[in-house]
Amino acid sequence: MSGYDFNGLTASFDGERVIGPLSFSVQKGEHVGLVGKSGAGKSTLIRLLYDRLDGEASLIPQNLGLVNALPVFHNVFMGQLDQHPSWYNTVTLVRPFRRDKDAVRTLLRELGIPEKLWVPTAALSGGQRQRVAIARAIYRQAPTLLADEPISALDGPMAWQVMAMLTQQFATSIVALHDVEMALAHCSRIIGIQDGQIALDAPASQLTTADISELY
Repeated sequence: MSGYDFNGLTASFDGERVIGPLSFSVQKGEHVGLVGKSGAGKSTLIRLLYDRLDGEASLIPQNLGLVNALPVFHNVFMGQLDQHPSWYNTVTLVRPFRRDKDAVRTLLRELGIPEKLWVPTAALSGGQRQRVAIARAIYRQAPTLLADEPISALDGPMAWQVMAMLTQQFATSIVALHDVEMALAHCSRIIGIQDGQIALDAPASQLTTADISELY
């Protein structure tokens, strides 16, 4: 597939329009950063895009969507639940296969938390939980990433490392980011959202922090 055409995107809450109507296209290989102040509609737009892509993308939602009662391994494994038959998933819940354990452990090692493989997710810090959601998205092995503030709970060096990792792992991505410098450094294109509309759409190489600050 050469890319995605998103046409006529709209969303309303309590009868009030919060997104759109707006339309844009994303080409394969683009890494798009969604920027804008809180409440501009970035999170809603990410959810709309995920619904449109209908399983073709990995998602890192802002609320992470983790199952607290399950260990880290099973939360990451859920990225591939729909790729296995029911019997396989049932067996994995009780006695995971070695290949899956090794694959998940490798991801966690790259994210700096290999020792958390069997730790209940509820016992993790905010930054560790965020890395579990990131590992789940990568484990899904979808070509496209949709992410809503995926590095908000990470410290500086780890945030930069994770953004670089996501850019390498996914051929195409659309990531909502509050950190403008991070967006300019890791995204090839910037789309600015203001009051539910596209207020800016340009290559990152042509923009500066000052250009984007007007959205805030």
